[in-house]
Amino acid sequence: MEISIKGLTKCYENGFFALNGIDLSIREGMFGLLGPNGAGKSTLIRILVTLLEATSGRVLIDGKDIIRHRKEVRDMLGYLPQDFSFFPKLKTWEYLDYSARLAGIKNNVARKDRVEELLQKFGLYEARNRMTNYLSGGMKRRLGIAQALIGKPRIIIVDEPTTGLDPEERIRFRNIISTLTREDIIIILSTHIVGDISSACGQMALLNQGKMIFNGSPDELIDQTRGHVWYVNANQEEYDKLKLLYPVISTIPSEKGWEVQLVGNEPEGYEATPVEPNLEHAYVDFLENKSDNWQL
Repeated sequence: MEISIKGLTKCYENGFFALNGIDLSIREGMFGLLGPNGAGKSTLIRILVTLLEATSGRVLIDGKDIIRHRKEVRDMLGYLPQDFSFFPKLKTWEYLDYSARLAGIKNNVARKDRVEELLQKFGLYEARNRMTNYLSGGMKRRLGIAQALIGKPRIIIVDEPTTGLDPEERIRFRNIISTLTREDIIIILSTHIVGDISSACGQMALLNQGKMIFNGSPDELIDQTRGHVWYVNANQEEYDKLKLLYPVISTIPSEKGWEVQLVGNEPEGYEATPVEPNLEHAYVDFLENKSDNWQL
């Protein structure tokens, strides 16, 4: 199973390029699509799930062109959009039953068994008779991933799944996504939240302003930032200068003024200590300092 993307471009009538020449190959496992809001992630996702047509370029899913073989491609997909909506007058189990019918599960017994299985799996069984509009935010996202999985798809695509969730629900959702990983399916996780990628994905792409500025593993991205993250203990005047010159990752009040973490070349004129980078450091470093120089 492979998703092959070649020269993918989406240009709107006003001349704005939401995507500009994306080349990308995605194979089995968990794949992270990371980038700031407006980077082009949702546009790429909507093209992959056949809700939006590209201006140019080609996408093959398991060797099938997504335009010429739209129905076959859609049969492979499970999709949780960023703005997941449901029918508020349906109970939780009724919504999943409806989703199962749409997924082509016609046998009543098989459909009932599949609904019961997913209610149990995602901690929704106790809320099975609750109207969907009375579910908590976390339960709604769990219901969303359950409907995406109802037809046992070979490709699962989730767009900004943890936005608006509290930390406990965010961790729970990441754990649920991680349990879905099998050798024979692709899971694409699109997000602007770095922690969603670092905790789950073996491969990733970083988008910014419609272009792909990195493609590889999270560890490879981090490696390219090693030696570019610094700790500085600064007074207020020094801190004011530093934040004009460098992307500042964190500031903590100290006796002298501020304990500052920043990314970039070693700051001159300061006593700076190198810091072991993490994915958040690498993400900021690439967006601010390296995106124009990165080569595939």
